[in-house]
Amino acid sequence: MLLFMDWWLTLIYLVACAGAAATGVLFQPGAWYDRLDKPAWTPPRWLFPVAWTILYVMIAVAAARVAQLPGSAYAMAFWSLQIVLNALWTPIFFGLHLMRAGLAVMVMLWLAVAATLATFLRLDPVAGLLLVPYIIWISYALALNLSVQRRNPSAEGAPRGSKPVGESRNVR
Repeated sequence: MLLFMDWWLTLIYLVACAGAAATGVLFQPGAWYDRLDKPAWTPPRWLFPVAWTILYVMIAVAAARVAQLPGSAYAMAFWSLQIVLNALWTPIFFGLHLMRAGLAVMVMLWLAVAATLATFLRLDPVAGLLLVPYIIWISYALALNLSVQRRNPSAEGAPRGSKPVGESRNVR
C-alpha cells in the first residue's frame, strides 16, 4: 500500500500527459469538424479541455502511485501504451481527417486503458479507481467517433479546410 506520493514522479507523469494534451492544441477540431453531421449527444466544445485537464491529472497521479510499487512493470507498460495512443488519436482524426483510422486507434486506446485500469486495480485500488472516469470518457469518445464516421462517410480524409462531399461550394 502506498503511504506517500512522490511529487517529482507525479510531475514527470503530468509532463507526459501534457505531451498528449499538446496534440489537442496543435490539431483542433476546426471548420472540417464543425461541418460534420454529429449526433445530438455530442458534448459542447468547451467541455473537452475541461474534461481532459481533469482526466490527465487523474491519469498522472494514478501512474505516479503505481510506478513506485514492486511488480508494476506491466502496469506501467500499459500506461505508456495508452498515453501514446491517446496522443496519436487527435492528429489522425482532426489533423488527417481519417475517421476510420481514428476509430481503430480509439479501440486500441480503449483496450490499453482497460488493461491499465485492471493492472492498476491489482496493485493500488485507489490508482485503479482514478482511471474509471477515463475509461468512461474513452467509451463515450469511441461511440462518438463511430457515430460521426458513420454519419459522414464522404468526409473521410477530406483535405484541411474542405467541405464534406455533398455540400455546395462556390467555384470561381
